[in-house]
Amino acid sequence: MDIRHFRYFLAVARQRNFTRAAEQLGIAPPTLSRQIQDMESELGTRLFLREQREVSLTEAGAALVIEAEATVRQFEFAQRSAQRAGRGDLGHIELGYVASAVYSGLLQKQLQAFARECPDVSLNVRESPMAALPGMVVDGRFDIGYVRSPMPLPEGLEAIGLDAEGFVLALPDDSWLCRLPQISPAHLQNETFILPEQINGTLQVAAQGGFAPNLGAQPGGLVAVIALVSLGQGVAVVPESVVGHVGLPGVVYRPIAGCEASSWLSMIYRRFEKSPAVARYIEQIKKR
Repeated sequence: MDIRHFRYFLAVARQRNFTRAAEQLGIAPPTLSRQIQDMESELGTRLFLREQREVSLTEAGAALVIEAEATVRQFEFAQRSAQRAGRGDLGHIELGYVASAVYSGLLQKQLQAFARECPDVSLNVRESPMAALPGMVVDGRFDIGYVRSPMPLPEGLEAIGLDAEGFVLALPDDSWLCRLPQISPAHLQNETFILPEQINGTLQVAAQGGFAPNLGAQPGGLVAVIALVSLGQGVAVVPESVVGHVGLPGVVYRPIAGCEASSWLSMIYRRFEKSPAVARYIEQIKKR
Protein backbone atom coordinates (compact mmCIF):
# COMPACT_ATOMS: atom_id res chain seq x y z
CA MET A 1 0.00 0.00 0.00
CA ASP A 2 1.04 3.61 -0.48
CA ILE A 3 -0.40 7.01 0.41
CA ARG A 4 -2.66 6.89 -2.65
CA HIS A 5 -4.49 3.88 -1.23
CA PHE A 6 -5.18 5.76 1.99
CA ARG A 7 -6.59 8.69 0.04
CA TYR A 8 -8.84 6.37 -1.98
CA PHE A 9 -10.00 4.63 1.18
CA LEU A 10 -10.81 7.92 2.93
CA ALA A 11 -12.76 9.21 -0.07
CA VAL A 12 -15.00 6.12 -0.03
CA ALA A 13 -15.33 6.27 3.76
CA ARG A 14 -16.52 9.89 3.57
CA GLN A 15 -18.80 9.56 0.54
CA ARG A 16 -20.16 6.10 1.47
CA ASN A 17 -20.49 5.54 -2.26
CA PHE A 18 -17.90 4.34 -4.81
CA THR A 19 -19.29 6.38 -7.70
CA ARG A 20 -19.28 9.68 -5.80
CA ALA A 21 -15.84 8.95 -4.36
CA ALA A 22 -14.46 8.13 -7.82
CA GLU A 23 -15.84 11.42 -9.20
CA GLN A 24 -14.17 13.31 -6.34
CA LEU A 25 -10.86 11.57 -7.03
CA GLY A 26 -11.12 11.91 -10.80
CA ILE A 27 -10.82 8.19 -11.52
CA ALA A 28 -13.16 5.51 -12.85
CA PRO A 29 -15.33 3.64 -10.31
CA PRO A 30 -13.97 0.19 -11.36
CA THR A 31 -10.42 1.45 -10.78
CA LEU A 32 -11.34 2.70 -7.32
CA SER A 33 -13.07 -0.57 -6.51
CA ARG A 34 -9.97 -2.56 -7.49
CA GLN A 35 -7.71 -0.35 -5.34
CA ILE A 36 -9.92 -0.89 -2.28
CA GLN A 37 -9.99 -4.66 -2.98
CA ASP A 38 -6.18 -4.62 -3.14
CA MET A 39 -6.08 -2.91 0.27
CA GLU A 40 -8.44 -5.44 1.78
CA SER A 41 -6.38 -8.29 0.31
CA GLU A 42 -3.17 -6.84 1.71
CA LEU A 43 -4.70 -6.28 5.16
CA GLY A 44 -6.50 -9.59 5.20
CA THR A 45 -9.79 -8.05 6.27
CA ARG A 46 -12.79 -6.29 4.79
CA LEU A 47 -12.95 -2.51 5.16
CA PHE A 48 -16.44 -1.90 3.76
CA LEU A 49 -19.78 -3.63 3.78
CA ARG A 50 -21.08 -3.22 0.25
CA GLU A 51 -24.79 -2.65 -0.28
CA GLN A 52 -26.63 -1.90 -3.50
CA ARG A 53 -26.28 1.89 -3.47
CA GLU A 54 -24.05 2.68 -0.49
CA VAL A 55 -21.26 1.18 1.54
CA SER A 56 -20.56 1.28 5.27
CA LEU A 57 -17.40 0.80 7.28
CA THR A 58 -16.63 -2.48 8.98
CA GLU A 59 -15.10 -2.38 12.44
CA ALA A 60 -11.67 -2.72 10.83
CA GLY A 61 -12.51 0.09 8.41
CA ALA A 62 -13.62 2.39 11.22
CA ALA A 63 -10.32 1.74 13.03
CA LEU A 64 -8.34 2.43 9.86
CA VAL A 65 -10.06 5.80 9.25
CA ILE A 66 -8.39 7.37 12.28
CA GLU A 67 -4.91 6.18 11.37
CA ALA A 68 -5.34 6.86 7.65
CA GLU A 69 -6.37 10.47 8.31
CA ALA A 70 -3.34 10.98 10.56
CA THR A 71 -1.05 9.38 7.97
CA VAL A 72 -2.34 11.54 5.13
CA ARG A 73 -2.06 14.70 7.26
CA GLN A 74 1.52 13.83 8.20
CA PHE A 75 2.40 13.03 4.60
CA GLU A 76 0.97 16.33 3.37
CA PHE A 77 2.75 18.18 6.18
CA ALA A 78 6.03 16.51 5.17
CA GLN A 79 5.46 17.55 1.56
CA ARG A 80 4.75 21.15 2.52
CA SER A 81 7.75 21.24 4.86
CA ALA A 82 10.05 19.96 2.13
CA GLN A 83 8.68 22.51 -0.33
CA ARG A 84 9.05 25.35 2.17
CA ALA A 85 12.58 24.28 3.06
CA GLY A 86 13.43 24.16 -0.63
CA ARG A 87 12.20 27.74 -0.99
CA GLY A 88 14.16 28.84 2.07
CA ASP A 89 11.05 29.38 4.20
CA LEU A 90 12.34 26.84 6.75
CA GLY A 91 15.83 26.24 8.03
CA HIS A 92 18.56 27.52 10.31
CA ILE A 93 21.26 30.17 9.93
CA GLU A 94 24.41 30.66 12.01
CA LEU A 95 25.39 34.33 11.85
CA GLY A 96 28.51 36.00 13.23
CA TYR A 97 29.13 39.73 13.50
CA VAL A 98 31.53 42.39 14.72
CA ALA A 99 30.26 44.84 17.32
CA SER A 100 30.06 47.85 15.01
CA ALA A 101 27.37 46.06 12.98
CA VAL A 102 25.16 46.40 16.06
CA TYR A 103 26.25 49.92 17.01
CA SER A 104 25.21 51.19 13.59
CA GLY A 105 21.79 49.52 13.85
CA LEU A 106 22.26 47.89 10.45
CA LEU A 107 22.26 44.30 11.68
CA GLN A 108 19.06 44.83 13.70
CA LYS A 109 17.23 46.20 10.65
CA GLN A 110 18.32 43.39 8.37
CA LEU A 111 17.50 40.64 10.86
CA GLN A 112 14.08 42.13 11.57
CA ALA A 113 13.29 42.38 7.85
CA PHE A 114 14.31 38.75 7.30
CA ALA A 115 12.32 37.55 10.32
CA ARG A 116 9.18 39.21 8.91
CA GLU A 117 9.68 37.51 5.55
CA CYS A 118 10.81 34.10 6.87
CA PRO A 119 9.49 33.71 10.43
CA ASP A 120 10.16 29.95 10.49
CA VAL A 121 13.89 30.24 9.77
CA SER A 122 15.78 30.18 13.08
CA LEU A 123 18.88 32.33 13.51
CA ASN A 124 21.70 31.89 16.01
CA VAL A 125 23.51 35.23 16.21
CA ARG A 126 26.90 35.61 17.93
CA GLU A 127 29.56 38.29 18.17
CA SER A 128 32.95 37.05 17.02
CA PRO A 129 36.50 38.39 16.63
CA MET A 130 36.71 39.86 13.16
CA ALA A 131 39.97 38.14 12.25
CA ALA A 132 38.37 34.74 12.87
CA LEU A 133 35.05 35.40 11.12
CA PRO A 134 36.03 34.71 7.48
CA GLY A 135 37.62 31.38 8.35
CA MET A 136 34.59 30.39 10.41
CA VAL A 137 32.32 31.09 7.42
CA VAL A 138 34.59 29.05 5.14
CA ASP A 139 34.56 26.02 7.43
CA GLY A 140 30.82 26.22 8.11
CA ARG A 141 30.76 27.34 11.74
CA PHE A 142 29.01 30.48 10.49
CA ASP A 143 26.83 30.77 7.39
CA ILE A 144 26.89 34.57 7.27
CA GLY A 145 29.39 37.07 8.69
CA TYR A 146 29.30 40.83 9.17
CA VAL A 147 32.80 42.36 9.09
CA ARG A 148 34.31 45.79 8.72
CA SER A 149 35.97 46.33 5.35
CA PRO A 150 38.36 46.63 3.70
CA MET A 151 39.88 43.30 4.71
CA PRO A 152 41.31 40.35 2.75
CA LEU A 153 38.99 37.37 2.34
CA PRO A 154 39.83 33.69 1.82
CA GLU A 155 39.13 32.06 -1.51
CA GLY A 156 35.54 30.92 -1.79
CA LEU A 157 33.97 33.88 0.01
CA GLU A 158 32.01 36.77 -1.46
CA ALA A 159 31.21 40.11 0.17
CA ILE A 160 28.33 42.56 -0.18
CA GLY A 161 29.33 46.10 0.76
CA LEU A 162 26.88 47.78 3.13
CA ASP A 163 26.79 51.14 4.93
CA ALA A 164 29.96 53.25 4.86
CA GLU A 165 30.97 55.59 7.66
CA GLY A 166 33.86 57.80 8.69
CA PHE A 167 36.07 57.76 11.77
CA VAL A 168 36.34 59.76 14.96
CA LEU A 169 39.07 60.01 17.57
CA ALA A 170 38.53 58.51 21.02
CA LEU A 171 40.86 60.15 23.55
CA PRO A 172 41.22 60.59 27.31
CA ASP A 173 39.35 63.63 28.60
CA ASP A 174 42.55 65.00 30.18
CA SER A 175 44.55 64.85 26.91
CA TRP A 176 46.14 68.06 25.67
CA LEU A 177 44.30 67.40 22.39
CA CYS A 178 40.99 68.24 24.08
CA ARG A 179 42.10 71.86 24.40
CA LEU A 180 42.50 72.28 20.64
CA PRO A 181 39.60 73.91 18.77
CA GLN A 182 39.98 71.16 16.15
CA ILE A 183 42.20 68.12 15.85
CA SER A 184 43.93 67.40 12.55
CA PRO A 185 45.81 64.23 11.60
CA ALA A 186 49.14 66.04 12.00
CA HIS A 187 48.38 66.69 15.70
CA LEU A 188 48.47 62.95 16.37
CA GLN A 189 52.01 62.14 15.31
CA ASN A 190 53.30 61.71 18.90
CA GLU A 191 50.30 59.78 20.20
CA THR A 192 50.12 56.06 20.91
CA PHE A 193 47.28 54.44 18.95
CA ILE A 194 45.17 51.72 20.53
CA LEU A 195 44.21 49.52 17.61
CA PRO A 196 40.72 48.20 16.85
CA GLU A 197 40.34 45.01 14.85
CA GLN A 198 40.13 47.04 11.64
CA ILE A 199 43.32 49.15 11.62
CA ASN A 200 42.76 50.70 8.21
CA GLY A 201 41.39 53.93 9.70
CA THR A 202 44.45 54.38 11.93
CA LEU A 203 46.84 53.85 9.02
CA GLN A 204 44.93 56.25 6.76
CA VAL A 205 44.88 59.00 9.39
CA ALA A 206 48.61 58.59 9.98
CA ALA A 207 49.31 58.69 6.25
CA GLN A 208 47.20 61.82 5.90
CA GLY A 209 49.18 63.42 8.76
CA GLY A 210 52.48 62.41 7.17
CA PHE A 211 53.86 60.22 9.97
CA ALA A 212 54.40 56.59 10.91
CA PRO A 213 51.99 55.79 13.75
CA ASN A 214 53.19 54.61 17.16
CA LEU A 215 51.13 51.43 17.49
CA GLY A 216 49.96 50.33 20.90
CA ALA A 217 47.87 47.38 22.03
CA GLN A 218 45.22 45.68 19.89
CA PRO A 219 42.89 44.33 22.60
CA GLY A 220 40.08 43.04 20.38
CA GLY A 221 36.55 44.48 20.20
CA LEU A 222 35.68 48.16 20.28
CA VAL A 223 34.62 48.14 23.93
CA ALA A 224 38.05 46.80 24.88
CA VAL A 225 39.69 49.49 22.73
CA ILE A 226 37.71 52.28 24.39
CA ALA A 227 38.46 50.77 27.80
CA LEU A 228 42.20 51.17 27.20
CA VAL A 229 41.64 54.76 26.07
CA SER A 230 39.74 55.41 29.31
CA LEU A 231 42.73 54.03 31.23
CA GLY A 232 45.04 56.55 29.56
CA GLN A 233 46.88 54.06 27.36
CA GLY A 234 46.52 56.07 24.17
CA VAL A 235 44.04 57.33 21.59
CA ALA A 236 42.02 55.34 19.05
CA VAL A 237 40.61 55.93 15.59
CA VAL A 238 37.18 54.28 15.69
CA PRO A 239 34.04 54.20 13.52
CA GLU A 240 31.58 57.05 14.00
CA SER A 241 28.84 54.62 15.04
CA VAL A 242 30.63 54.08 18.36
CA VAL A 243 29.67 57.59 19.46
CA GLY A 244 26.57 57.44 21.62
CA HIS A 245 26.82 53.66 22.00
CA VAL A 246 30.06 53.09 23.89
CA GLY A 247 30.48 55.62 26.66
CA LEU A 248 33.10 55.03 29.36
CA PRO A 249 34.31 57.38 32.12
CA GLY A 250 37.22 59.56 31.04
CA VAL A 251 36.68 59.17 27.29
CA VAL A 252 35.63 61.82 24.82
CA TYR A 253 35.07 61.60 21.07
CA ARG A 254 36.26 64.28 18.68
CA PRO A 255 36.08 64.62 14.91
CA ILE A 256 39.34 64.55 12.99
CA ALA A 257 39.51 67.67 10.81
CA GLY A 258 39.87 66.88 7.14
CA CYS A 259 39.86 63.14 7.77
CA GLU A 260 39.28 61.31 4.50
CA ALA A 261 39.42 57.80 5.93
CA SER A 262 36.31 55.67 5.85
CA SER A 263 35.27 52.06 6.23
CA TRP A 264 32.15 50.06 5.61
CA LEU A 265 30.37 47.01 6.88
CA SER A 266 30.29 43.98 4.61
CA MET A 267 28.26 40.81 4.72
CA ILE A 268 30.39 37.81 3.77
CA TYR A 269 29.13 34.42 2.64
CA ARG A 270 30.23 31.28 0.80
CA ARG A 271 30.28 31.70 -2.98
CA PHE A 272 28.51 28.41 -3.68
CA GLU A 273 25.98 28.35 -0.85
CA LYS A 274 23.78 25.24 -0.82
CA SER A 275 21.35 26.01 2.00
CA PRO A 276 18.10 27.50 0.63
CA ALA A 277 17.53 29.46 3.86
CA VAL A 278 21.00 31.02 3.74
CA ALA A 279 20.62 31.74 0.01
CA ARG A 280 17.27 33.41 0.78
CA TYR A 281 18.97 35.68 3.34
CA ILE A 282 21.73 36.58 0.89
CA GLU A 283 19.23 37.43 -1.84
CA GLN A 284 17.29 39.66 0.55
CA ILE A 285 20.44 41.67 1.30
CA LYS A 286 21.31 41.94 -2.39
CA LYS A 287 17.86 43.38 -3.12
CA ARG A 288 17.94 45.91 -0.27
